[in-house]
Amino acid sequence: MPGTPLRRAVASTMGAALAVAMAGASPAAAASKPSNKVPSTAKASDGARVTSQKWLTSHEVDLTVKSVALGQSVKVRILVPKGWKTSTTKRYPVLYALHGGRDHYQSWTRSTDIETYAYKYNVMVVMPEGGVNGSYTNWYNYGKYGSPQWETFHNFEVREIVERAYHAGTARAVMGNSSGGEGAITYAERYPGLYRYAASFSGVLSLRSPGVPALLMFTIVGAGDGTDPFRIWGVPVADDVNWRQHDPLYLITRLKGTGVYISSGTTGKPGPGDNPKTAPWDIGLLSERMVGATNVTFLQKAQQLGVPITSHIYGDGRHSWPAWTREMHTAWPKLMAAIGAKRV
Repeated sequence: MPGTPLRRAVASTMGAALAVAMAGASPAAAASKPSNKVPSTAKASDGARVTSQKWLTSHEVDLTVKSVALGQSVKVRILVPKGWKTSTTKRYPVLYALHGGRDHYQSWTRSTDIETYAYKYNVMVVMPEGGVNGSYTNWYNYGKYGSPQWETFHNFEVREIVERAYHAGTARAVMGNSSGGEGAITYAERYPGLYRYAASFSGVLSLRSPGVPALLMFTIVGAGDGTDPFRIWGVPVADDVNWRQHDPLYLITRLKGTGVYISSGTTGKPGPGDNPKTAPWDIGLLSERMVGATNVTFLQKAQQLGVPITSHIYGDGRHSWPAWTREMHTAWPKLMAAIGAKRV
């Protein structure tokens, strides 16, 4: 009978067990995911638009953007802060995280603890696709320009979409590793005032230094996707006008008024987190040594011109994630302070 002492005891026990289970559930697991319906405002002024979105958790979503600038559809991953809602009118500080070459938009969440760091602040993190060989520029294409236009995709299409449809504010910072670090600094230079802070972890910061164009060409060809390296910035020396307009060193005075953090290794030796038995001819060691030299040149130029820069030239360290993760941890408070992101 429903009212018997035995049934009441069983019901009470089951209820208590359910309450304990619910109490032990993590916030991410317990919270429901937002709808996968694409907001009608998820479009840029040039016609680029979000064609689909998939919430991976209650605070992580992948967008598919049909880009006019790129002439193709690519992905963008966003981390939203606690309390974010589809219907909110609140605007959040935003950090754009750019990936390195031969990688993709998932790299920061795949290879670092950026989700843990982001979730402690009222900050959005936007991680756009940058292409295996995108190089964070509108390609020169032997003077004909046209697609792909990665610079336009990132600084206009993605920015407008996240600001119009996902509650990103205008307090922006940008960071990146490897070619993404070069992109972060170059974007801050080419669009003064768009980003309050820019951080580069092992980015090439002098495109035209001796040996650097050859390194870049080798890296692009080595990706094996058939990319003609001369389509990106043009032919070295012959198209120097275009090269220097995308060279962080040449554009360095445009960083006045923007917070800047740069870091790199310089010795070509393994550092903390690297395999100490890595061969001296390892490409990750050799490339970091050359990258480090461009960072030293960049820092010296900044000091000569009176451009304030925070730097960590750490010596030993491979061109790899152990170093980049540590540098992200170091730069994080500076990035958050610059855009007014508060701990929650």
